[in-house]
Amino acid sequence: MEDCFGGIEAGGTKFVCAVGTGPSDLRERAEFPTTSPEETIRSAAAFFNACSRGGKLKAIGIGSFGPVDLHPGSPTFGYITSTPKEGWRNVDIAGAIRQGTGVSRVAFDTDVNAAALGEARWGAARGLDTFLYLTIGTGIGGGGMVNGRLLHGLLHPEMGHMRVPHDRQADPFAGCCPWHGDCLEGLASGEAMRQRWGMRGQRIHPDHAAWRLEVEYLAHAVVNLICSMSPQRLVLGGGVMQGLNLPALHSAVRGLLNGYLQSALILDRIEDYIVRPQLGADAGVLGAIALAWNGNSDIRP
Repeated sequence: MEDCFGGIEAGGTKFVCAVGTGPSDLRERAEFPTTSPEETIRSAAAFFNACSRGGKLKAIGIGSFGPVDLHPGSPTFGYITSTPKEGWRNVDIAGAIRQGTGVSRVAFDTDVNAAALGEARWGAARGLDTFLYLTIGTGIGGGGMVNGRLLHGLLHPEMGHMRVPHDRQADPFAGCCPWHGDCLEGLASGEAMRQRWGMRGQRIHPDHAAWRLEVEYLAHAVVNLICSMSPQRLVLGGGVMQGLNLPALHSAVRGLLNGYLQSALILDRIEDYIVRPQLGADAGVLGAIALAWNGNSDIRP
């Protein structure tokens, strides 16, 4: 095997691991449930060790669920920090992968920033330097780029925890976020849908009121992001988005903006402005490979 890169999409539900150099060159791929840190990281390391027998892995990128520590000078850089995921708080995932594989170059970022980097290199954000990526799945996360740099800052973006209007008469559900109750994640994530309706999104009929409510909450969140960050495009992925009527979201966003932003892209071609990932289900792991390629340089490819 020629030199290539490894990627880990480290999710709270499952890990996806792959080696290769891009969408047309994914040489090996595996996924397995996220159980204990010891078992899950051991499985990931074993995958890469088996793949590297015929050649050398130049680097491994990890796009992880969080919150995480992304500051290279910090003693806990590469750690998952204050996660609600049982057993995973204060886990040194980057260090454990480095030790378990012997690969010295391990790049680390949030799962959504990694997916954003993948879409910038190969997908729906090619040619853009300022865009946002939202994933609406079991939880809700956001990342992206501003002026060609992945979004970091004090910690990293937590777009899933923004506040959105909650009409408790129309939706008496209190929200499922253990910290904030009815933040965006608490109201519109896959877990919120499961708790509110007693079933997961993939089992809910397209005409069910659940989807109208989902569109309403996501439209408010998207409008907040458009007005605050002025992205050139928004890419929306994750399992919940597979069941959501995207044209209905387009219409709701335009309605909330009410003509205030005089952009032809929003007024006439919003279907080119709020889009699904072009990399599909592989956006996260391909983004992790792109992260390995870049290292922690924080600059788009």
